[in-house]
Amino acid sequence: MNIKNIVTGAVAMGALAASGAAHADVTLNALFMAQAAYSEENIRDMTAQFEAANPGIKVNAELVPYEALHDKIVLSQSANGYDVVLYDVVWPAEFAQYQLLEDVSSRIDDKTRAGVLDGAWTTVKYDGAFYGMPWIADTKFLFYNTEMLKEAGFDAPPATWEELKTQAKAIKDKGIVEYPLVWSWSQSEAAICDYTTILSGMGGQFLDADGKPAFNSGGGLDALEYMVSTLDDGLTNPNSREYLEEDVRRVFSSGQAAFALNWGYMYNLANDPAESQVAGNVGIAPAPGTDGVSKASAVNGSMGLGIPTKSDHKEEAWKYIEFLTSEKVQDKFAKLSLPVWEASYSNPDVIKGQEPFVEAAKTSLAVMAPRPTMASYQEASAALQEALQNAMLGASTPKDALDEAAETISDMQ
Repeated sequence: MNIKNIVTGAVAMGALAASGAAHADVTLNALFMAQAAYSEENIRDMTAQFEAANPGIKVNAELVPYEALHDKIVLSQSANGYDVVLYDVVWPAEFAQYQLLEDVSSRIDDKTRAGVLDGAWTTVKYDGAFYGMPWIADTKFLFYNTEMLKEAGFDAPPATWEELKTQAKAIKDKGIVEYPLVWSWSQSEAAICDYTTILSGMGGQFLDADGKPAFNSGGGLDALEYMVSTLDDGLTNPNSREYLEEDVRRVFSSGQAAFALNWGYMYNLANDPAESQVAGNVGIAPAPGTDGVSKASAVNGSMGLGIPTKSDHKEEAWKYIEFLTSEKVQDKFAKLSLPVWEASYSNPDVIKGQEPFVEAAKTSLAVMAPRPTMASYQEASAALQEALQNAMLGASTPKDALDEAAETISDMQ
């Protein structure tokens, strides 16, 4: 049976259920990420509010690490496992090719399309179709310890990547902290996001106009050489090669780093005395740029909510997605993840108490660089992750490592 027949059958069954058992309960299985952006408590609270407003619908929310999210979505298709899934901006090409997510273009009205940030739609759109609703609009920011900068004689965070090294060296030389820089450079997608951020600010690109790898020259090569140089110079915490984002937050919040690159969720947590030893001394700015090239750097780390094609409860699933992604709900939970709605950025309830975060986001969200849009992205990312790790461990030069990754990725296309 093809996808069209499955969907038609599901709709017919839904209509029968509505006419014959209008009050029957429906249980939705939803898959989320237990990492960055909204916390588990946020998601549980949102879900409880949805259930209270929709007494006939129950939701089982499952949270897994980002690293497990993709495979959970793919493997669940054979077992009809989920009705709602959270997915990364780099996956729609693959999911569309293999028909893993519903095309919900007809469900999104003109008012919604106009109200959501233009850049947020790239999260769920592929080949002219929408495969869900954007839910997390996020990028990586530069976090800095204001007290450490002041002690080193700086009154503002670095505006360029070279200035970052200069300030980090001054902080190290003064003995303020041993390793001023901390990153999430483990062999994972986290390292790709950091690399993309630096690459974008140095004028690099992943693919050329013909879709061929281009990251092994120009700004892409400059980015990896920069990363390696901060390790060689003793400015970057060497454990960064094993760290994920929560490790970065832990190190920065314990006062063991002057600078950190991380997602927006870290701002309010690092400023919370219950979570951080440096609360009150946390600054946030767009990631630096490069003189003559860019004023800021950013990676598109946004995520969307979609409906697996094999869900038996598509109508209820869409109702849940509409609730979670609504402007009202997102504005209410705008501390760890900022809304996807343009109007939210002038809403005093969203801005109050986190003005620096919102201001940085206005700049960064407007210049987000994409990771490659390709159906084989997971395999391409794995090849590039290995290249980054080899260069950072000194097993290969940055040029050789990127050339090898480029050759591997070319063979996938």
